[in-house]
Amino acid sequence: MVRLDLATVLLAVAAAVNAVQVDTPEVLPGAYIVEYENDQDTNAFVRKFGGRASLRKDLRFKLFKGASIQFKDTKNAEEMAAKVAKLPTIKRIFPVRRYPIPQHDVLSTGDDAAALVKRQLGGNATNTFSPHLMTQVDKFKAAGITGKGIKIAVIDTGIDYTHPALGGCFGPGCLVSYGADLVGDAFNGANQPRPDNDPVDNCNGHGTHVAGIIAAQSNNPYGIVGAAEGVELGAYRVFGCQGDVGNDLLIAAYNMAYEAGSDIITASIGGASGWSEDPWAAVVSRIVENGVPCVVSAGNDGAAGVFYASTAANGKQVTAIASVDNVITPALLANATYQIDAKSDFFGFTGGDPQSWNGVSLPLWTVNYNTTDEAHGCDPYPASTPNLSGYIVLIRRGSCTFVQKVENAVAKGARYVIFYNNVPGTLSVTARVPGLSAVATIPAGTGEVWVKALEAGKRVLVNMANPSTAPRFLANFDNPTSGGYLSSFTSWGPTFEVESKPQFSTPGGYILSTYPRLLGSYGVLSGTSMACPLAAAIYALVMNVRGTKDPKTIENLLSSTAKPNLFRRDGVSSPYLAPVPQQGGGLVQAWDAAKATTLLSTSGLSFNDTDHFKPVQTFTISNTGSSSVTYSLSNIGAATAYTYSSPGALTPASLTNVELTGNFASLAFTPSTFSLGAGQRRIVTVKATAPTGLDVKRLPVYSGYIAINGSDGSALSLPYLGVAGSLHSVVVLNSDNTLLARARDSTNSPVTANLTFTLPPPGQSNITAVRNRADMPKLVVTLAMGSAMIRVDVVPLTNCSTAAQNAKIVFGTRTLGQPEEFPSWYNPRGTLQYAWDGRLADGSYVPAGRYKLTVRALRIFGDESKPEEYDVTETVPFRIRYLTEGKTQKRKRLVKGERALWSVGVERRQTPEQCEADERSLKL
Repeated sequence: MVRLDLATVLLAVAAAVNAVQVDTPEVLPGAYIVEYENDQDTNAFVRKFGGRASLRKDLRFKLFKGASIQFKDTKNAEEMAAKVAKLPTIKRIFPVRRYPIPQHDVLSTGDDAAALVKRQLGGNATNTFSPHLMTQVDKFKAAGITGKGIKIAVIDTGIDYTHPALGGCFGPGCLVSYGADLVGDAFNGANQPRPDNDPVDNCNGHGTHVAGIIAAQSNNPYGIVGAAEGVELGAYRVFGCQGDVGNDLLIAAYNMAYEAGSDIITASIGGASGWSEDPWAAVVSRIVENGVPCVVSAGNDGAAGVFYASTAANGKQVTAIASVDNVITPALLANATYQIDAKSDFFGFTGGDPQSWNGVSLPLWTVNYNTTDEAHGCDPYPASTPNLSGYIVLIRRGSCTFVQKVENAVAKGARYVIFYNNVPGTLSVTARVPGLSAVATIPAGTGEVWVKALEAGKRVLVNMANPSTAPRFLANFDNPTSGGYLSSFTSWGPTFEVESKPQFSTPGGYILSTYPRLLGSYGVLSGTSMACPLAAAIYALVMNVRGTKDPKTIENLLSSTAKPNLFRRDGVSSPYLAPVPQQGGGLVQAWDAAKATTLLSTSGLSFNDTDHFKPVQTFTISNTGSSSVTYSLSNIGAATAYTYSSPGALTPASLTNVELTGNFASLAFTPSTFSLGAGQRRIVTVKATAPTGLDVKRLPVYSGYIAINGSDGSALSLPYLGVAGSLHSVVVLNSDNTLLARARDSTNSPVTANLTFTLPPPGQSNITAVRNRADMPKLVVTLAMGSAMIRVDVVPLTNCSTAAQNAKIVFGTRTLGQPEEFPSWYNPRGTLQYAWDGRLADGSYVPAGRYKLTVRALRIFGDESKPEEYDVTETVPFRIRYLTEGKTQKRKRLVKGERALWSVGVERRQTPEQCEADERSLKL
């Protein structure tokens, strides 16, 4: 059956008590991706629309046959798309969704010319590149293994291949040897792409940083070297300097990379999903099925808690990469000086916004001398505070916001503020407070030295420099707080159908790599975006050693040899291993994977939820070594994570409030101990018993590892997870926050019952002048959990019009149909907002009248054909009327050609005279 995926605009909100801001993909109005049943001429296909559609992108590839099209009349687009979906030559059609430029935190940047000194600060940090030590990449380097002969395609913002550490050139014989720019600098996701053959990145930096993690050459002042500097890179630029990108261009880039002979494809791009059926994810899965590993960042929405898998990382067989923090925090600091009494020294800082520091030389002042005070500067300063206009105010980071702390200082005359960090390293602070001229951050140790001097009554004079032109140096700080543990930003799985995500982790927090020369040449960034390319490089190294490029084999090896770690939150370690939906198999140990002689047939097991419990599963252990090995199997539980903070909660708990317990599943193995001769394999049967003592209404996600210890010293683990509770029983629709608001109201305040909305004349809502006169309704739908389908019915509350009298009955509800762009398929949790101009999905308009909207969200694992499988709510009753058209404008049809009639009555048939009177009263 052809499914027409009509998705509405999804905005970045998570509702209710543990609300967090998250990014969800938007839909590009009027743009659709069409997949053909069989190959056909795309230009001929577009010509069939008689000028009503244009070609966005020809998507005819070996693994995908189709096109991306743009309907010129976006208000008729749904009607046209519905007709296209019914064509026998079309397999399916789905909307173009827009994904933002990858998230990452730029912590500091520095350039070649300014690398005057390298200085190490803090503890016993060394200049050895710690991400390589953490993942055993250093062992490949010692053995001279560099990934030579492997082609890695990077789908990103492009690469500044002119960078000396990235080869300095583009094309055959260069490090960046192939690729294309699919969009151009000016592309922002909504305008027309301007593709060319030059994928250079001069204006964003994300892709250049990614490329350096993979393959930076060692000829650079900071000693940075890529994990697999012998590979060839392909650069597929899918972002302009700012904005986002449609999934049609992502599908094109993936297929172009595949057809160019890439051995590995990496993309640090994504958006909230949780459904492996997502079109982009499905295409990436198809490439993996055809033998090319695809690694995708797991996402940076860790604050959203459990069940927030990202696409395309959530695709079947796609390898999702989580992030751990670097054990060393590097920082590229601007150089300045200070004096304590008569003694001078230099220090490093990171400029913020604003940063008018040039020539500033002032003494320090601080509100107190407590260097452990998390709330330092959060309260208004005492009345005894001097006029701070002649000082630089020193404040400790922590507790309240930077802006609040700055406001308190500015209230006493401060113009300059320096924050000293409460964790290793520095960061760039934005605090645009009226009256503030400049802000910066310094390392914790520097701040503590200054505070100690101030407490002793000494004068500390700080001589600042312009952070844009000051010499810079590399400082490495020990990171005992979070180093080696899961980054707080890394997104949690599993998918809504309990597929295990992520697969494993690499370092992504506090990573030093290359950056575009125009933006500083080198930078320290954080994000799963930084973890993903390291995983891609490791794939290349393992390919070199093992002589295989099979995606499944390499994923299984990396997962089974990875090192799980304890859960850590706010600097405090848990006694339990971090849950599998946060860390997957654990931190990759690449050399162990490359040299392993014991192979597992899978990278993880899912026992699913209580309703779909699969307690008995099997996997295979193979001994590829040269001698017999005796294996012993055991169960090591990881922390069970409650999805909800309380039994009655609607929205999953944020990371801060996720409760962990030590209730573990029980596993029985048949056999639990056995020997395998060289070249032999054995099927192991696992029988699981879900953990007891849990509150299943809070949807606990349990997980752990099957430990497989061999007499040859091998120690492997197989991650597993399950849900103790029923996902189908979980309420997915937050009825309290599903409401009707005014389209012009950005706060989404609910309207009162029976409010009259004034809509543009049919077909004119895209005319700005007309839209400004209108007052349209906005439907706000909040999903507490993901829903594979949202259905909205327009319910007439009068019988005045013929359309109302002939309304259909769907699931027991009288309906004129669904608003255009409904139903919406495969929705993540969050909030959907839709401004309605009266148009239905079939292209017609409802008549003026009194209505309500009935909203249905399909429950997880629900059957869309059964009404009891939906959560249901209704909006308040409301009235709509249309602005009249100008004299020269032809009146357009409303509902299948009938005139607009309106009634204040409920469910009663009116006389024609009464209807006419009501219609006249509503005309403007």
